[in-house]
Amino acid sequence: MTEERIIELEIKQAYQEDLIQALNQVVADQQKQIGKLEETCKLLHDKIKSLAMAERNPAIIDERPPHY
Repeated sequence: MTEERIIELEIKQAYQEDLIQALNQVVADQQKQIGKLEETCKLLHDKIKSLAMAERNPAIIDERPPHY
């Protein structure tokens, strides 16, 4: 291999390593976002479930007294 070719390959390798690091950072950031979104979805799911349960079993305060 010529010296020029070796230098060219080393430059390409350096760019690829930099790109890999940048992509790894993007993946790590996205993984954090996914974790937060999963937690939000779980909280919303639990809230919807509790609201649905409350609708099926209304609180006693909402019921009419027996003399009506």
